[in-house]
Amino acid sequence: MNHFKQIAAGLGRYGLDAMLLTSEAGEFYAAGFHGEGVVLIAPEESAYITDSRYIEKAREVVSGATVDMVERGRGYLVQINEFLARHGVRKLGFEDNDMSVRTHRLYAEQLHAQLVPAGQMVLDLRGAKDAFEIDCMIRAQRIAERAFDEILPFIRPGVTEREIAAKLTYDMLRFGGEKNSFDPIVVSGPNGSLPHGVPGDRPIQTGEFVTMDFGCKWGGYCSDMTRTVAVGRPTEEMTQVYGLVLAAQRAGIAASRAGVRGRDIDAAARQVIEAGGYGPFFGHGYGHSLGLEIHEGPNANSRDETPMPVGAVVSAEPGVYLPGRFGVRIEDVVVMERDGCRDITLAPKELIIL
Repeated sequence: MNHFKQIAAGLGRYGLDAMLLTSEAGEFYAAGFHGEGVVLIAPEESAYITDSRYIEKAREVVSGATVDMVERGRGYLVQINEFLARHGVRKLGFEDNDMSVRTHRLYAEQLHAQLVPAGQMVLDLRGAKDAFEIDCMIRAQRIAERAFDEILPFIRPGVTEREIAAKLTYDMLRFGGEKNSFDPIVVSGPNGSLPHGVPGDRPIQTGEFVTMDFGCKWGGYCSDMTRTVAVGRPTEEMTQVYGLVLAAQRAGIAASRAGVRGRDIDAAARQVIEAGGYGPFFGHGYGHSLGLEIHEGPNANSRDETPMPVGAVVSAEPGVYLPGRFGVRIEDVVVMERDGCRDITLAPKELIIL
């Protein structure tokens, strides 16, 4: 699966003659393959250029483009300039959201075209997933959910956060994941107030929450989920906060559909937590898009004015974090549709007491 045609169709709107993609995500989105190469897209032709480490696989996988290998005396700059000359390229778009200053300086000095910032064009295309991309993300989600099922009987007093994170990683790989979408977050007890806490050697104790945020990749695309479970009987306040976070998530999901601004989705969830008296303890945004990368746009936070496109895949993850005491976060992933959204997360989210 590739997106050469979709990118080529957008060149005119940005006043570009061609597009150069150099990031891992941009390369994979365009060509359906990542081999530390570069992608060039013009209306008449697309090209994928890589080195000897990846050329055999690239020629097997990449379709809809010429596939060339760099050689001594005919490296990337030479081949890019050959492509530019072949298509009379004067304005060449590049991923300004990703390219380093050093690389930009090199390309600006050596390439025979004007470099035009155009990373947003590709990011906008990536924001609306097609059916193939969504299917990859669903498959990744099912793998993560199998790992969640496996971890529940493993969690008990004395097991450490790090051990839980390691087992989640092992099981997602065992069940077919390509790699983690991100390093798993596993926090327990007072560490639960750290939304992005790092798993440590703290042993799980009776009467506390364990929050696990994890996901894997399948077909290059990410899954992402968070579940908070109780080990032993939770306190009345812990149960109350859990129910409040779950109600906030459901309110956000109910407000989610294509055409709605991210800030309005965030507000629908945030109002529930504020009404429950815990507003100051929900500091991050309600959700973010994900796809080839775990954080993409558009976002469902209090600042994002972007209307959600059809096919956006967005996390739904409100939380409450009480410093030094405990935290709760519940995360699903939904697909934006014209008349609502589709929750692709099937794992149970009523409070689980182990």
